[in-house]
Amino acid sequence: MELQDRLEELQSSGIGIAAISYDSEEVLADFAQRRGISYPLLSDDDSALITEFGILNTVAAEGVGPNADDPEVQADVAKYVSRFGSNPMIVGTPYPGTFMLDVDGRVTSRFFEEFYSERNTTSNVMLKLGIGLSPIAAIEGSTAQLKFTAYPSNSTVTVGTRFSIAIDVEPGPHMHVYAPGAEEMGYRVIGLKLAPTEHVRFEPVEFPESEIYYFEPLDERVPVYQRAFTLLQEIVVDVGAETESALAELDALTISGSFDYQACDDAICFNPVSVPLSFTLDLDLLDRQRAGRR
Repeated sequence: MELQDRLEELQSSGIGIAAISYDSEEVLADFAQRRGISYPLLSDDDSALITEFGILNTVAAEGVGPNADDPEVQADVAKYVSRFGSNPMIVGTPYPGTFMLDVDGRVTSRFFEEFYSERNTTSNVMLKLGIGLSPIAAIEGSTAQLKFTAYPSNSTVTVGTRFSIAIDVEPGPHMHVYAPGAEEMGYRVIGLKLAPTEHVRFEPVEFPESEIYYFEPLDERVPVYQRAFTLLQEIVVDVGAETESALAELDALTISGSFDYQACDDAICFNPVSVPLSFTLDLDLLDRQRAGRR
């Protein structure tokens, strides 16, 4: 369990952890014992808090209601609840996600999934918040123009995992690289290009806010990065029985591609650079063992 594995590191960053479930105390105690979980698991077995926070998955109840045989309801259940169908045991379940609260209990950010089968990892949430955890399996490189460190948010993934490849970039003194929008002026935008990979999908690369660089000789104003920044490429492992069966036959998942950029200083634009990258991630099976709800 990633939260447990990262617990000490998160706590040292000043982050407390608690998980809330619609399961009973007995079910949560069994789960904690099996998985060695030491942080609090809180039981909301009547889904009162889940409802108050507006994250109750009402489709689960529709799946066992009077319209359960309606094809549209069945399609919604398969999409938003479970491909195995709904049943009374899962009525009351929330949409999966994470709330970040400040010391006064106010929600400062939230990360939720529309589909039950996709889950943001803890490390992915931390990256999105700009809270760096220890890089895993990092690839480091440097040229005369910049330094970079590329790493996956997680070393282990499973069906439905939403994780990221991060690239921390530090341009050298008086150097800049090009941000989105610069391609309209003929410049090569920095980016991560990943090869198509079976069983995963790639979300658009997330770029930080850029700044405008004025190049006086050409009277150009171009969006660039001159200070250290991070690129995030979010990746989602596919869901479904076919993918789950296929991944069960594999030991690892490899993500490959290239880190591409063109750097310039106040006088010279250097040749474009393409750095090959490859990350091999361990695969884990979903934990489907479950004690009966009490």
